[in-house]
Amino acid sequence: MIPGRELESHCENRRRSRTSMWVIRACILALAAIPMLVAQQVHSGGGESEDGKRLFVANCAPCHGPDGNAIAGVDFGHGKFRRASSDRDVPEVIKSGLPGTAMPAFSNELSEVEIRRIAAYLHDLAGAAQSTSAPGDAARGKTIFEGTGKCLECHRVKDRGSRVGPDLTEIGSVRRLVELERSLLEPDAEILPQNRFVRVVTQDDVTISGRLLNQDTFTVQLIDSKERLRSLEKSKLKKYVFLDKSPMPSYQGELNPRELGDLVSYLVSLKRTDSR
Repeated sequence: MIPGRELESHCENRRRSRTSMWVIRACILALAAIPMLVAQQVHSGGGESEDGKRLFVANCAPCHGPDGNAIAGVDFGHGKFRRASSDRDVPEVIKSGLPGTAMPAFSNELSEVEIRRIAAYLHDLAGAAQSTSAPGDAARGKTIFEGTGKCLECHRVKDRGSRVGPDLTEIGSVRRLVELERSLLEPDAEILPQNRFVRVVTQDDVTISGRLLNQDTFTVQLIDSKERLRSLEKSKLKKYVFLDKSPMPSYQGELNPRELGDLVSYLVSLKRTDSR
């Protein structure tokens, strides 16, 4: 039998031992959890927006388009929403839809996490459009645009250049940096409706190609390769087709990375001014 003082000392030592073992076990569990926490943080960081892009393409792009600008008055790539006035409103619109419109509720299709990831992707998409950073030097890009790039042979900026191709005076206000770069490297990848080209054949076998300006039930108006405005009656045409290829050449391999960055920077700088 252990005497009183020795028994008290023995119990205290055992209590301290059990406490130390508990602390050690807690530390081991905490250390083991660190890799899992790090993985979760990484996934909810840059990966969250990437997952949001995948979810957007699968669920939203069929109506809104891959760049989010297929519906009038809505342009996700430039942060233009009809009903959402802040980032906090976006998840609720996705979740609940918009009664009286074609926007359905996704509360039964997507989880809360998936909805937040789509909202994160839209936030990043709009942020990229508002960014003033550009990959090169706009002054050098202007020299390329007006010189070796031969862009003025088709395009116009303010009072200089041709009207054969789209006017680029304010292109930096309506197109994102990534879209401008893609249009230089892959001009056939996306042709906007307002930039479509057509080919017509008249009854006397004259072929005319040009950029479509307007059309109605009876006529088609275009500007041809000599910058002439042409208005033609559809009933007098043998053939009238939209061209699925852009007449713009690709600059892939024509410009080195620095020159490409400079040219994109110049295009980004072409924005609407308050004086207009």
